[in-house]
Formats: sequence, C-alpha cells, structure tokens
Amino acid sequence: MGRRLDPTRKEKRGPGRKARKQRGAEVELARFLPPVKEQISLQKEKRAVKSAGQTPRGRPGFSDSNSKWLAPAKAKKIPSKGNSVELSSDGEVEEGSWEMEEEEDGSSDEMVDDYGASSSEEEELLPIEKAALKQKADRGGLSEDDSEEEEEEEEEAAEEAVEEASRQKMGQKEEDSTDLQLNLDIDEQFKLPTNEQIEKEDILFICNIRKLHACSSPPDLHIIHQRIKGNVEVLQDFVVKREEGRTRQEYLAVLRRDMAAYYSYSDFLLTKLMDIFPLPELINFLEANEVPRPVTIRTNTLKTRRRDLAQALINRGVNLDPLGKWSKTGLVIYDSSVPIGATPEYLAGHYMLQGASSLLPVMALAPQENERILDMCCAPGGKTSYIAQLMKNTGMILANDSNAERLRSVVGNLHRLGVTNAVVSNCDGRQFPKVLGGFDRVLLDAPCSGTGVISKDPAVKTNKDEKDILRCAHLQKELILSAIDSVNAASETGGYIVYCTCSIMVEENEWVVDYALKKRNVRLVATGLDFGKEGFTRFKDRRFHPSLKSARRFYPHTHNMDGFFIAKFKKFSNAIPQAQKEPAVEAATPSTVPGTVMEPQPKKKKLEGSKVDKEQKPSQPSLKKRRSLQAQKRPLKA
Repeated sequence: MGRRLDPTRKEKRGPGRKARKQRGAEVELARFLPPVKEQISLQKEKRAVKSAGQTPRGRPGFSDSNSKWLAPAKAKKIPSKGNSVELSSDGEVEEGSWEMEEEEDGSSDEMVDDYGASSSEEEELLPIEKAALKQKADRGGLSEDDSEEEEEEEEEAAEEAVEEASRQKMGQKEEDSTDLQLNLDIDEQFKLPTNEQIEKEDILFICNIRKLHACSSPPDLHIIHQRIKGNVEVLQDFVVKREEGRTRQEYLAVLRRDMAAYYSYSDFLLTKLMDIFPLPELINFLEANEVPRPVTIRTNTLKTRRRDLAQALINRGVNLDPLGKWSKTGLVIYDSSVPIGATPEYLAGHYMLQGASSLLPVMALAPQENERILDMCCAPGGKTSYIAQLMKNTGMILANDSNAERLRSVVGNLHRLGVTNAVVSNCDGRQFPKVLGGFDRVLLDAPCSGTGVISKDPAVKTNKDEKDILRCAHLQKELILSAIDSVNAASETGGYIVYCTCSIMVEENEWVVDYALKKRNVRLVATGLDFGKEGFTRFKDRRFHPSLKSARRFYPHTHNMDGFFIAKFKKFSNAIPQAQKEPAVEAATPSTVPGTVMEPQPKKKKLEGSKVDKEQKPSQPSLKKRRSLQAQKRPLKA
C-alpha cells in the first residue's frame, strides 16, 4: 500500500538545499541586474517599532565598517525621502538603508530566490496599489499622533459615506414603492384593447405559429397575462369595475382570445371549459395542466408489503412518501437516482406504475373474493391487476379490450405481477352481453376525449372539436348499456357497475349517466370515496337526475391528480324497460284496451248544412229493423 495523500499538508516551495548552501550567488548575479527597489510596507515598520522600541526611519544600518555597531545610537525621528535597499558592487548594503538581522546559518527571514530578488516583492503593481503606496510614503514623515488622527478622520469619513449611501438607498426604495403604487393604481383601471391592437396581436400570433420571417417580434406574453388577470378582476365585480359602454360579452370575448393565445387552447375547448368552471377556477385549471402530475406507484400486495417496498426503494436512492390516507397501497415518487421503471423490484412485479386517479375506480368497485368480474376496457392492465390484488387471486376476472395491440401490454403486466385468476379476451364491448353475461360486477373505463389528462397529452388542447365529443358520447352510451346488461341483478354480493372516464366534459359524463338511468333498471349509489366534487345536476339548459350528486369529479388543480369522473350504479332488475310508444292517430276505444279510462273529449261544433257532417254522422237503424235482426239471430226451437 502506498502513502495516502494528505491534502492539508503543503510542501514548502523555494530554493533547494544546494542553492541555499551556495552563498554569494545573489551577489554575483546582482552585478548584471539593474538595482531593485523594495517598498517597505507600513505593517513591517510597525512590527519593527514594536520589536526594537524605536522608529526605523532614518536609522543607519549595522555593517562591518561601523565600529559602534554593538552600541546602536538612539533613534531619531528624521523624515526619509524613501526607503530602498541597494546593493553595492561588492555586494554590501549601502548606508541609509534598512537590513534585517541574519541568522547563524546565513538564512534570512525573507526568502531570496536564485536571482537575488526578494520573494515578498511584487512583480507588477496596479495603478491603485501604486497610489496607495505613494500615499503611505507621504504619510511616513508624519508623527504617530498625526497618523492616528488622520486614520480616525478617514474612519469617520468612511462611516459618514456609508450612512449617506444607506440614506440614498432608503430614498430610492421609497421612490420605487411610490412608483410601484402608481403602477398598481394604473393597473387597477383595466381597459379593453382597441380593435387595432387586437388585429396587430393576431397578426403576430399567426406569424409566430407559422414561423414567418417577416414578423421579427413575437407577441408579448407578459402583457397578455397581465390583461387576463385584469379582465378576470373586472368580470368578478362587473357592475363597479366595468368600462362604460362595454358589455360583458366583449370582456369574455377578449378573455377567451387572450387565454387561447397564452395557454395555446382552441376556441372550442376554451368555450366548453368556461361553461364548466368559474373564471378564477378556470385559470387554476389551465395553470395546473401546464405542470406534470407527480409520479405514483401501486404496491402489489400479492408479492410484498408497502413498508418493505418503500424501504427497498429508499435504499436505492428513491425519495418517496405514502400517497395519502385514502390509499393503503399507493406511493408518490418525488425524485430518484435510478429509473423507476427498471429497478429489480419493478421487474420482479413488486409494484406497478399507475396514476393516482386510476386507483379510484377500483376502490369504488370494491370487488369481493370469489366473484366474477368483467373489466370491459382493460388496457394496459393496471386496474385489472388491482382487482386481482383485492380479490387475492380468487374468483375470475375477464379482461377485455377491443384493441389487440394493447392486449400485449396487459398480458405482460399480468404475468409480471403474478395474476393467475384473469382471462384475456379481444371482443367489442358493445356485443359483450351476447358473448358472456351474468357477472357480479363490471368496470367500464370508457374511451373518451382525454380532456382530463392534458398535462400528459398537450395535443388535446387543439385537436378536439364538437364532433369528437359527440362521437365519444355516442360510443359511451352504447358501452354503458352493454355493461349494465352484462351484470346479474340477482347476485348475492354484487350487481354493481362502475362507469369512469378521464374526461371532464359534461357530454361524456353526466349526460351518459342520465341516459343510462332512463334506459335501464339501475340507480346511482355512493362511490365510497370521501373526497372529490359532486356531479352536476344541472348544466346550462339541461337538467339531470338529482341522484347524480353521488357521482364524483376530480380535478388536477384541486386534488393534484388527473381529471376523472366516477359513477357507481346498482342494478335492481334484469328486465329491460320497454320504450314508451307515442299515442296513435286514432285513439283506441275503452273496450279494446283493458284497464284504461277514456278521457272526455271536447265537443266539436257542428257545421249546419255541410256535407261532411252528414257523411260523418252514422245512420242508426229503426226500431223495427233492430227487432227483426234480433229475431233472426235467435236459434229455432225444435
């Protein structure tokens, strides 16, 4: 083993041992070098005064030619023109200079290099350093009392300068605060931009999108953001803060246009969002969509416990915390020094990368052991594996998806997580009751527009329109009826259907649920989730069933998870209610429809002398003809 390097130990640098032994080298070299002047600093003079007890200025140095060097003369305060050390041609120090005492071995206090130059000498001095040295040299001739007084005066001047600077800063701060207050007062008076400004900003915005070189400056987003804030404040107190002659629709139009430019949304989607959220909450929703949701994982209790998994990941350099009190298996990952999707624990199936909102539908479904459960749209298999985990690999789960490519990930995840009670199928969910039915519970995570996961897919901001929303809503209505028909209402433990989407559109959520309540014998029940906002019972001009309050909505700006909608049904009859037919043109008589009561009809006015009245009036047979007809119908007596 070699010696360890000690970084605190510094080796001395300077002339080597041989160079120190060779005396006189500096004297010989000094003949060929110009005379070197050394400025003695004020600190060295003070140290010399303290050690010798007298001032060094003007004192003759000790030399061999001085016969009285054993009894040095008293120091005299004589101002010297300058302090310099000069070497003669013989290498001796000239009189009138100051020389330090040498040790016995000939080594001096100041290290002298091979060329005779002092190591304390600075090669080059800056102009400010030269001025300081000149000032010190000028003060050298003064007495100690004068120098002390001068130093005190300089300190007082410095203190006064510091106080004056602080006063100026305080005055500047006061001016800045007054300017800021004036700016706030100006900003409070929000005014709508003119049509020319709007057209100019539109041109800049279009040029920025198309990346045209003709437009050099992009639109100022800071100004647009400040205008959004001012507009929202005016709309909250419109009667007081509105501009005269301006309507609320004008303010909303400018606000929608500014938000579309600042957050890059389509006008259609912003109009929908403005109908759902109040304006302050809408701004929070748009801001939350610009930030990614935290990474969350779900512990697979079929193979490990959450405590053991958390400890194993912490040992690998993962910073995590429990997801919340509402989840017993979730963990939230803040940062990690290793990839979360490639750890040995992940490959061993100890956890599943899954969003926090994806845990909620399975918790609302509440599967029991030994049940038959259908996951109608199962890809990529996170909810299916969670159901198997809660069932402890008992019963049977039918994992179905209409996309065969996505089923590959389902099969891989089920094998990795150790799920053994699942059957994977590739069928159209709308035809599923004909394929297989009689399930205890059904989970339908319906395909949707994805307006709740904009942070994951920002393309949703611009690529969705009214046709896409209505197309998804139509598909969801067909799927929810199929899911209800696949459930057995006579199940001892089940008979439940959970409908969920990752969308916040009313057309895909409350509208679909209200449609299912009208078409099937189901009712809404509590989801069992303690948090989340209630579903809408009224939206614009539409009125939904009052039980939709039991549905739950989740938003990114309030719950820090993806936007989600969850509703839970309870099926109470397997019979499908028949649609009520419209009344026929000709009303049936009471004798033909049993159990009905004929309502009195208003009498029609008779038109005298009209042929229509005579034709419509039925002809009644006479009394004789009726008696003859009755006699013919009687049987003949034998």
